[in-house]
Amino acid sequence: MSSQIFRSVSRATRSIISSASKQKSSLLSEGRSASAAAAISYKGVLPALASFGRDSSGNTSSTWIAGAFMLPAAAYMVQDQEAHAAEMERTFIAIKPDGVQRGLISEIISRFERKGFKLVAIKLVIPSKSFAQQHYHDLKERPFFNGLCDFLSSGPVLAMVWEGEGVIKYGRKLIGATDPQKSEPGTIRGDLAVGVGRNIIHGSDGPETAKDEISLWFKPEELTSYISNQEKWVYGVN
Repeated sequence: MSSQIFRSVSRATRSIISSASKQKSSLLSEGRSASAAAAISYKGVLPALASFGRDSSGNTSSTWIAGAFMLPAAAYMVQDQEAHAAEMERTFIAIKPDGVQRGLISEIISRFERKGFKLVAIKLVIPSKSFAQQHYHDLKERPFFNGLCDFLSSGPVLAMVWEGEGVIKYGRKLIGATDPQKSEPGTIRGDLAVGVGRNIIHGSDGPETAKDEISLWFKPEELTSYISNQEKWVYGVN
């Protein structure tokens, strides 16, 4: 009887080991396929996947399987973020020297953030007069052009790029009319500025202007693309 029990246990053990071996082989095969697909889709981005294959003793490493699934997931995440950013509108916003000197940076940024727009680029610079002339090139025939350029280059400017649905048009609404005296209460200029010569902020007035101003003030690598955790609470259709 004991010998029969031993043989039964032995057969059951061999069956379990065989089944586990087949499952392991299947997982390795799936892992290799996923990694190969990722390497083809994202060549030049991912590290060599062969290093995940075996450990120092020559045995198959479980790290290989983990890497096979984690790396494609990360690559897809980056791809999704870039596609998401491409669907969103971007605008150029600058806090002029008077706004910076008056300590209004946090106040202005908070208004765009509270609206639900996303900051994707920011830097503090002192533009040269020639740079200011490039920025205001469409106003070069106006009598105030030279003074405007002198002012923009007179101190630090906080240059920003904001992203969101309708951010160009609504960004202008947040800013208010060029003349603060004509700006509605609740707008940035209506609440924080008095004279047209010191109206503290600039915003792109249309898609083409936004594109030109962003490329003038920022290099492509200075712009970020990411999905904010707040976006699911800002956008959506019920």
